[in-house]
Amino acid sequence: MREITNTPEIVCFGEILWDIFPDGKRIGGAPFNVAYNLSKMGVDSHMISRIGNDALGKELLEVTKDRKMNPAGLQIDDVNATGTVIATFDEHNDAIYDIVNDVAWDHIALTENDLHFVKEAKAFVFGSLATRNKVAKDTLFSLMENAKFNVFDINLRPPFIDQKIIKDILHHTHLAKFNKAELRMVLEFIDKEYTTEAESIKYVQDYFELNEIIVSKGSKGAIYYKDDEHYQFPAVPITINDTVGSGDSFLAGFLTKRINEKNPFETMEHATALGAFITSSKGACPEYTLEEFESFKKKHPTDYSSVITNMKKLHNEYSK
Repeated sequence: MREITNTPEIVCFGEILWDIFPDGKRIGGAPFNVAYNLSKMGVDSHMISRIGNDALGKELLEVTKDRKMNPAGLQIDDVNATGTVIATFDEHNDAIYDIVNDVAWDHIALTENDLHFVKEAKAFVFGSLATRNKVAKDTLFSLMENAKFNVFDINLRPPFIDQKIIKDILHHTHLAKFNKAELRMVLEFIDKEYTTEAESIKYVQDYFELNEIIVSKGSKGAIYYKDDEHYQFPAVPITINDTVGSGDSFLAGFLTKRINEKNPFETMEHATALGAFITSSKGACPEYTLEEFESFKKKHPTDYSSVITNMKKLHNEYSK
């Protein structure tokens, strides 16, 4: 691993792996998907993970280099294998994922280099899957305690769910991203019944002293809660090619604007556009240029009349 001389704007932590499908394999892992799309947006990002000293690991290194990403944060493990997710399909053609346990990224070590970058970065991004092993979990908590702005993309994946760890992380979080199912699950963790989305979010904000929350809603778009304000944006109408990594690209688009303190309207517009752009492509990390994305964005402008109507409706609900 070689050192990086410049300090990255955003550091991502956690799993980097191969998603192995019946027809081939694709590079993946939620935090890596975020880091990749951040780099495509021109954000200097740094990925902290660990790969095996094996054929899959060497191939993964080559792919990251080909995608113009600096692999300096990828630790090499001589004992544990490169991470894989085995995907199969049932009789209804629904995918079933086996996230292979005790692999290289479960053993991410704490390094002085990574600690320095996390301290200086504008944001530190991670999920919950990297806490399933004590080694990576301890590294994550050490980095969280030194970060300026912790971004928790929850990604709850049974059976790797520990209520206590999730709650501990949320107490250290500045911005959390849920889907609706994950929001309900977190409410169960703190013995709160789901009533309305606005009331539930307000309760979570108060309980964890958490000012910023994103709730992703798939085809219904996404909503951003910041303090007492709410910004609901519709999904961009597209032909869906592949939904893998759409939430990760949304988060990358969001953070691209958020770290530069752009207004919430511009931030959410950028996030929903990038999420849609990736969903209209194949895979979570397709090859594309910033110019191609900007062209897509111009062809799919936001319906701001819908945004304003939703904001008024939500304000009335949240204020009850």
